[in-house]
Amino acid sequence: MPTTENLIGWLLVSIVIIIIPGPGVTFVIARAMTIGRKGAVLTVFGHAAGVTLQILAVAFGLGALVASSALAFNIMKFVGAGFLVYLGIRSIITRKQPIDLTMDGTVKTKKVLSDSFIVGITNAKTIVFFVATMPQFVNPSASNIPIQMLLLGLIFLVIGTLSDLVYAFAAGSARDWLINSESRIAGVRAIGGVAIAGVGIHTAVS
Repeated sequence: MPTTENLIGWLLVSIVIIIIPGPGVTFVIARAMTIGRKGAVLTVFGHAAGVTLQILAVAFGLGALVASSALAFNIMKFVGAGFLVYLGIRSIITRKQPIDLTMDGTVKTKKVLSDSFIVGITNAKTIVFFVATMPQFVNPSASNIPIQMLLLGLIFLVIGTLSDLVYAFAAGSARDWLINSESRIAGVRAIGGVAIAGVGIHTAVS
């Protein structure tokens, strides 16, 4: 297992990286603006599921292939960026349509989760971050290196999910407070759509 010193160091690094609002936070807030608090919460968990697969890939060596291959990295980056732009444009186009995340039982709920999962798993920068930093906090003298990396990934995932949930609830509450008319909510959803597309464009060009 990682040493206590390594665990504390990783915890501090994770907190610093997570508390600085970035594209992921912007995406969650924008989703709160476009599909409401429940949709934002679902977005957080769908995104976390995608990051979980990234952690598994890094722990068992697959992440290093993406980090070391410019082609693989760029494919993931542009697929993720394009999907974000698509979600943003879709939010703008459907800004006046009623929101029902439980239509036909779980159809739209699954859609929100799957969309967010795709965004999470195609974030190539997260894989590069994990590949570059996780090994520095592993105890090389101990066995089960993949298990150590899974533990580090779990710590990061829990902190990140809790942080994103705070943003999701806060943005969702602000949206509820702003909604007093159909035209106003359409405007809020359009702004959210622009923000989501903006995250995609930033991802593509950065």
